[in-house]
Amino acid sequence: MNNEYNEVINNLATLKLFKMKESLPNVMEQSQIDNTKLLNVLKNLTDEEIKQRDKTAMEMNIKLGHFPYFKTINMFDFDFQPSIDKNKIMDLMTLRFIDNAENVIFVGLPGTGKTMLSCCLGIEAASKRVSTYFVSCAALLNDLKKAKYENKLESRLKQYCKYKLLIIDEFGFLPLNKDDANLLFQLVSRRYENKSIIISTNIPFSKWGEALNDPVIATAILDRLLHHSHIIQIDGPSYRTKDIIMEG
Repeated sequence: MNNEYNEVINNLATLKLFKMKESLPNVMEQSQIDNTKLLNVLKNLTDEEIKQRDKTAMEMNIKLGHFPYFKTINMFDFDFQPSIDKNKIMDLMTLRFIDNAENVIFVGLPGTGKTMLSCCLGIEAASKRVSTYFVSCAALLNDLKKAKYENKLESRLKQYCKYKLLIIDEFGFLPLNKDDANLLFQLVSRRYENKSIIISTNIPFSKWGEALNDPVIATAILDRLLHHSHIIQIDGPSYRTKDIIMEG
């Protein structure tokens, strides 16, 4: 009974039902119900409440992550993309890279699964109550440029640095300029060795200087991104043409 009593006490503390926790010993002394049955009922009720609160928190965290769609790793077809090391991806799914403030960079042609894998990692993190935010590179830079124009850049950078995991999708998909490069550098520098970033890009690292129109800043960004990172190079066909290929 002591074990079940301790579990009920812990559940009440988790639920912040401190008055109930404080009153439980007296209730048990005065109860005319078998204390074993009483504790069993309380444990079942508090277990269910904790489970429901965890589920609600998980769903809210995923919603706040701003993911383009809901995808889990069991939906990814590794057979279609044999260049990807499944063991490496499953290791990333443990989220140890977030604990270590490491980055993940997916490099590959459009449609090869970079965004889906980014979502899988992000949704797994969000479901574990890790603060996560997904944003396209274009939307991120537009937001930062707007904040700079309104003299609110500092607060916006702080906002993007609050998340333990920031996912920047489609780097290099649209043309960038030196102002974009500078803003991206400021964000990456603030998160460096502190919070994790996932980036998906179709631009090889050797072309980042050209993509950002500033080789010096591009090198500085890459130095920080690559210092503690997992690079996943995807060489394979587009998922968007998968069904056509299969039917052909």
